[in-house]
Amino acid sequence: MKYWSVFVVFVMVLSSCSTDDSKGSVSYEAMPTPLPLNIPPVFQENVLGPIIPNNNPQTVEGVALGKKLFFDTILSGDETQSCATCHSPQHAFSDVTPTSAGIDGDFGTRNTMPLFNLAWNYGERFNWDGSDLSIERQAITPVENPIEMHSNWEGVIAKLKDHPEYPELFKKAFGELPISKTLTTKAIAQFERTLISGNSKFDNYLMGEVDLSPQEQNGLNVFMDEARGDCFHCHGSPSNPLWTDNMFHNNGLDAVFTDLGLGTVTGDPSDNGKFKSPSLRNLAYTAPYMHDGRFETLDEVINHYSEGLQNSSTIDPLMKKVSQGGVQLSAQDKADLKAFLLSLSDPSFINNPDFIN
Repeated sequence: MKYWSVFVVFVMVLSSCSTDDSKGSVSYEAMPTPLPLNIPPVFQENVLGPIIPNNNPQTVEGVALGKKLFFDTILSGDETQSCATCHSPQHAFSDVTPTSAGIDGDFGTRNTMPLFNLAWNYGERFNWDGSDLSIERQAITPVENPIEMHSNWEGVIAKLKDHPEYPELFKKAFGELPISKTLTTKAIAQFERTLISGNSKFDNYLMGEVDLSPQEQNGLNVFMDEARGDCFHCHGSPSNPLWTDNMFHNNGLDAVFTDLGLGTVTGDPSDNGKFKSPSLRNLAYTAPYMHDGRFETLDEVINHYSEGLQNSSTIDPLMKKVSQGGVQLSAQDKADLKAFLLSLSDPSFINNPDFIN
């Protein structure tokens, strides 16, 4: 049956190829092969399908090109850094420093966000401040940012055109279209959409394959209890395996803002100090935490919500206990909450050979 299916697909491909010389022959190598995303069972049962643009469908050739570009230092001005320099696979495609250094040694102001499950960002706003409206557009800025890759797209495209491999790889992925910034970022976006994490201990618990420890179970109870942790409003519940609402909140980090976050993008003062809720997946690999990487450990993050909240004019109404500094967790509840949060980490994701250079 397997071989019969392959034969049918092959016949369909043959029948779709033009044989009219007046239209030009179609090269099989220039016909990208569709590549459906590998969607985890826990996603199939609990969330809507991924968002894939009609003008950038997932293909075998596009993903392969995007992966090569993601790990290639050719995108940076002096060819010393790649996307993976700051988005390390071993750290769930984030960085180990509060903010990342560019090719000139200059540090940015924001923590490097991890990259996974991006195709389920239904709000379609990316970055801590929501400044980019698609994965494709998000891939544009780091190349030309003077404190990141400090290059320019005209120079990058020239290098790609002169490269011994890239012209053929682009042809396989996108046909006869000339190499461009648009196609380059489309390929990178295709690869990034394959970065799917859905195989944590807690995922397996939801699928009935393992049990939680008593400590993890109580940590889940703390997470879901409005009188204790009250974490689920921004980060979702077991029925939302993304573990983020993909929205923007002022979570009480500062009484006075040095970074306006979403407010910088919208110009609306009511958005000042709001940043995107990150997913709680893979916290075991993504320290330090928050938009500026101010917290080195998960314990510090929990302490912030327990007794470290700072009031301000745009504090989120969900920070109900800001007047007393936070939810005031006991030492045991803090430890149990941490155990539960760590159960959302997915070791198979950071060790997936498809995601490693």
